[in-house]
Amino acid sequence: MATKSDVKSLIREGAELTDQSLEALIPAATTVPASIHGAMRHSIFAGGKRLRPVLAIQAAVAVAGFVPEGIGRLGAALEMLHTYSLIHDDLPALDNDDLRRGKPTCHVAFGEAIAILAGDALQTTAYEVLANLPCPPPATVEIIRLIAQATGTVDGMIGGQVLDLEGEHQKPTAALVEAIHRAKTGALIRVSVVAGGIFAGATSPEAARLDTFGRKAGLAFQIIDDVLDVTQDSEQLGKTAGKDLASDKATWPAVFGLDQSLKDADRLINEAFVALDSLGSNADGLKAVARYLVERKS
Repeated sequence: MATKSDVKSLIREGAELTDQSLEALIPAATTVPASIHGAMRHSIFAGGKRLRPVLAIQAAVAVAGFVPEGIGRLGAALEMLHTYSLIHDDLPALDNDDLRRGKPTCHVAFGEAIAILAGDALQTTAYEVLANLPCPPPATVEIIRLIAQATGTVDGMIGGQVLDLEGEHQKPTAALVEAIHRAKTGALIRVSVVAGGIFAGATSPEAARLDTFGRKAGLAFQIIDDVLDVTQDSEQLGKTAGKDLASDKATWPAVFGLDQSLKDADRLINEAFVALDSLGSNADGLKAVARYLVERKS
């Protein structure tokens, strides 16, 4: 297994590769209409860890044994979709937050109208990028299909957001919390892993194993996110701490408590690792990044 410094290097290198693609793919802040491009760049370059692109890159390495040429574009598209969801999630009509990645949220900096449109623009730009991925056409189509499904309403990101909104101020149940987490956050993490594998030429059995890994790692990630919301402060998180409790959100600690939440996240990551056994040492980087997801403090 990779050391802590190795993991930091993997994440830094993956983030740099992703940022290079993002810089090339998103219009300059001076491109007309400047307001929308400034807003897109404000949010996309606000200092995110690029964990979804990094997972996609390491999933590709797990399949191919090396970083495939052009995968930075896939990572960029995934980060655009993630950032669009954050911009909309922070809006007054949803979570009404004013801090994201340690900076003012998009609607605070640019107004609600431009923030909504910036989220829309990042989503449409992401699919333009996906349609031009440098991989065989059948792989491109499958990646687009899977990502569209994972960001949609049935077991996808938007559906999870709806469940999250409707679950506020209700007594949370284990079934509801798991459904929210698997859809709202877990689905994009899962599909990032699977898409990276498909980009690198994964066979159907390999893609299925990556899917199992992604499902478990994605749920573990969100459990830890819930834990951090109640154990860290806003400066450490880069977003408003205690927001889940204040909004009476359905969270894992609210149902199971902090100690059990940490145990569940650790169990899920260990189960996720089992799914990668057949990929051998090529999957070490992917495992290391997943372990980081449950050991992070922000």
